[in-house]
Order: sequence, then structure tokens, then C-alpha cells
Amino acid sequence: MARAFYGDILDMAVVMDHGWIVTFAADTSMAPQISIASEGGSGTPVPDLSIEVDNYDNVLARVTERRLAIEYGPADEPWGVKRFFLRDPFGRLVNILSHG
Repeated sequence: MARAFYGDILDMAVVMDHGWIVTFAADTSMAPQISIASEGGSGTPVPDLSIEVDNYDNVLARVTERRLAIEYGPADEPWGVKRFFLRDPFGRLVNILSHG
């Protein structure tokens, strides 16, 4: 389940697998960020996880092709991101976004 969602949809590779924990990583270098939110913006709930992607349109197409339920969006937000929310296979609300 996790490999299909985080691997196939988000182009992330398994970089560690101990059976009880699997770590996925993208093949890019990024500046780590952390945000603390009291709401999700635009009247949405606070997502459990936000993932910024460089290939937003491709990810959205993969989600649409697999007929995964989008809970919010796709939306172009007034603060300069485009995004959508969906649930991962474990029920966590995931915000997929891209700046600009």
C-alpha cells in the first residue's frame, strides 16, 4: 500500500526497509521546512502531512487515473500554491502542493 502511494504516485524510492519501518525519499535535494498550522487554509481541516512536489500536474494525473478520492481541490490558493488533499492508505490526510 505505502509503496504504491508514496512510490508510484509521488515518485519516491524506498531508501530503508526494516520490515517494521519503511523510509521513502525523492531523488532531489531540498531545504527542510516545518510548518505549524491551526487550520488548513481556505476553510479546510489541518492535513496530517504536506508534501511539496515539482511535478504537481503529473501527480494529480496519477491520482486521477487511479480514481483516488480527492477530498479538497485541486485549488489555486491566494497565497501562491496549487494543491489538493487526499487520504493515504493509512487514512492520513495528505496535502499535495506546489508553489507558483
